Amino acid sequence: MGYVLSFQEIDRTQVAVVGGKGANLGELSRIDGTRVPDGFCVTTAAFRRVMAEVPSIAERLDRLSSVEPDDRESIRVLSAEIRRVIEEAVIPGEVAAEITGALGRLGADEACAVRSSATAEDLPTASFAGQQDTYLNVAGAAAVLRHVGRCWGSLFTERAVTYRLRNGFDHRKVQMAVVVQRMVFPQASGIMVTADPITSNRKIISVDAGFGLGEALVSGLVNADVYRVRDGEITDRTVPTKRVAVAPAPAGGTRIEEIEDEWQNRQVLTDAQIVDLAALGRRIEAHFGSPQDIEWCLVDEGFRIVQSRPITTLFPVPEAADDGNRVYVSVGHQQMMTDPMKPLGISMWQLTSRAPMRHAGGRLFIDVTERLSSPTARESMIEALGKSDPLIGDALRTVVERDEFARTAAAAGPVAVPAAGTPDPIENDPAIVTELIADNRASVETLQRDIGTRSGPELLDFIQEDIGEMQRLLFDPRSYRAITASMDAAFWLDDHLREWLGEKNNAADTLAQSVPHNVTSEMGLALLDVADVIRPYPEVVTFLRRVEDTGREDRSFLDELVEVPGGREARAAIEAYLDEYGMRCAGEIDLTRPRWSERPAALVPTILGNIKNFEPGAAARHFEDGRHEARQKKEELLTRLRARPDGERKAEETARMIEQLRAFSGYREYPKYGMVSRYFVYKQALLREAERLVGVQVLRRLDDIFYLTFDELSRLVRTQQSCDQLIRERRDAFRSYRALIPPRVLTSDGETFAGAYRRTDLPAGALAAMPVSSGTVEGRARVVSDMARADLEPGDILVTAYTDPSWTPLFVAIKGLVTEVGGLMTHGAVIAREYGLPAVVGVEHATRLIRDGQRIRVNGTDGYVEIVSQEAE
Repeated sequence: MGYVLSFQEIDRTQVAVVGGKGANLGELSRIDGTRVPDGFCVTTAAFRRVMAEVPSIAERLDRLSSVEPDDRESIRVLSAEIRRVIEEAVIPGEVAAEITGALGRLGADEACAVRSSATAEDLPTASFAGQQDTYLNVAGAAAVLRHVGRCWGSLFTERAVTYRLRNGFDHRKVQMAVVVQRMVFPQASGIMVTADPITSNRKIISVDAGFGLGEALVSGLVNADVYRVRDGEITDRTVPTKRVAVAPAPAGGTRIEEIEDEWQNRQVLTDAQIVDLAALGRRIEAHFGSPQDIEWCLVDEGFRIVQSRPITTLFPVPEAADDGNRVYVSVGHQQMMTDPMKPLGISMWQLTSRAPMRHAGGRLFIDVTERLSSPTARESMIEALGKSDPLIGDALRTVVERDEFARTAAAAGPVAVPAAGTPDPIENDPAIVTELIADNRASVETLQRDIGTRSGPELLDFIQEDIGEMQRLLFDPRSYRAITASMDAAFWLDDHLREWLGEKNNAADTLAQSVPHNVTSEMGLALLDVADVIRPYPEVVTFLRRVEDTGREDRSFLDELVEVPGGREARAAIEAYLDEYGMRCAGEIDLTRPRWSERPAALVPTILGNIKNFEPGAAARHFEDGRHEARQKKEELLTRLRARPDGERKAEETARMIEQLRAFSGYREYPKYGMVSRYFVYKQALLREAERLVGVQVLRRLDDIFYLTFDELSRLVRTQQSCDQLIRERRDAFRSYRALIPPRVLTSDGETFAGAYRRTDLPAGALAAMPVSSGTVEGRARVVSDMARADLEPGDILVTAYTDPSWTPLFVAIKGLVTEVGGLMTHGAVIAREYGLPAVVGVEHATRLIRDGQRIRVNGTDGYVEIVSQEAE
């Protein structure tokens, strides 16, 4: 293949040859009714040819690849150096000849637009829009060749380099083609997006329009006209004053010109042109199969399209069984895990749950449309979800106000609504919890025994059948009543003690400290006991510090540990901990995530922190302190109640509800522990099967099974037919999902709803939150994204996106908790109350608004966070 291809020779499959922009332009030229200014692409073969002759380029790229994404100064220096040597490189004669030949066919003296087109640009899964260079109104062969060189160099702008570093693109694998296109001199130009850029609604087209060249809009020189079109009708328009435009300069390039007074407040496009442009946008979108960001020009009363790229920031819409309006609620926001899940993890959760589940962008959603359609079911559902997460509740109320989604029960048909009210009461007998836990443990032990060495279709069938047993345990009516009893008791206590005694702080938070049978809080304290075993052996501590410093992830360090004095005792303590809790990990609802038993080094930083920050016996003292505080609070409340009118009755009722709270609130965490225990057994067996499939060359890698659904894996095991292409596509898709932020509520139109607190009682500058564990605390904020990298000291306040049970070991060292995601009964809230930590959840963008090291104040009673000091401590 040569160094130049015309648009007519290009389609969307040739990204590796002409880059994303070039491939899209070639594809656009094939759409009937779409007019694309003629041009050609200088291929990546030309770029490779030039790069091969750039001095020391491999060494320079090695240095650039080793830079951290946040090291702006190193990126600035190294990228400028690479860009300079590329731009100074001499273009080989045969490459220059092909470019000038193509330019002659276009028109030797034609003004051109010379635009970069990287192989990782304008792709369905990543958009590098605006990160490389574009040059307008370039005339003459020498000028075009010079600007082609500049486009090659623009692959290494600071912004492009930083983006690649942050998103895992290898500098060596991204190459640069260049688009050379006949310049058009439009009366108007702009950008059209075929989905609402604010709400993501796929039914709305948004058009930005300005006079002259589109650079005025891109650079922010002017306020553009903005038109919104839905179903062929203009639904909204904004026409600001436009004082300047960008126009071609006679000597080449562009210049800024003032717009004549009588045109400054005119609408750029007529209504008919707006509707026609929107219709063209829909045709382009249909051709590419996804919402598009389209650059257009108006030339002699006709539209020209100069670019179309996929909108990669939109959250995908779940696939539904019909074309009706649907409403979805995020599962991740309720499960405290908003990261993407792999297909096997998603399908396992769908098999586990009895709720109507859909997935999109690697996340799970519950379809709540039918519940919303019934006024009775609607109110109970919104109230329940709003009590757990006020932002979800508010988002759903906003959706209900939309006529097209708030279908009446009559229109939607009858809806089966679970019986309202409190479930059958349960005795305040701790033995009930003991029996439920024993039943769950025995069932997991039976699974471990019976799954044995099963393989092939027999294994998949066995797991499918065992999921029914897991559901029996998860949805056992006794288990549900026990959990509900603890929640009812907490709500009763807070409501009545506020009414009877004026208790502003939620008394149930204190009363629920150090309850029995809380497997998650016990897990955090048990790691303190592991630290106690290791603390007397300085050689072990030194060894573990080396493990932490080298970033090791496998289990081999446990075998090496026995060679160190005290190492056998240390390994025995760690392995005993893993026997009980090794099935847990960050993001544990995704079966495919690495478990602590698989990567025990993830626990090393927390163990070392416990050794440094706590004295021996801290676990027992912590538990006893919490129990003592709860007992004191109970005695204080009952004494105060007895002094009130009708006090004996009130004290008696309160004592009974305290007993109910403490009998059952610890159990709240156990069903998930049992589920995750089962998931780990399944995973180990499936990985053994994957090893067999790799051995017979049906799979390439063990983790290939994670990119198949359970049903797909079952078929693969039966047919033994490889599905490499599907697995590669799933891997690529999963990487792209990491950049997406899942919404709390999503509709079938793609519109997202974040919800709002709608509060007026906050101190100036405070961040609104949901209070989940009472008390106020001030301290140093530690913004943590990975628990394995947490560097916490006593008194710190943990600020993170979310916590799941795997984060519990960190809670023993902190003073307060702030999360972006969560609700009243989600993990972080439950454990914060158990440990007596003031906590708030649902703080939108907390990890961006709060900087690591700042001093903050957390009010877990009223629900807000204040930044006390802007400077890091």
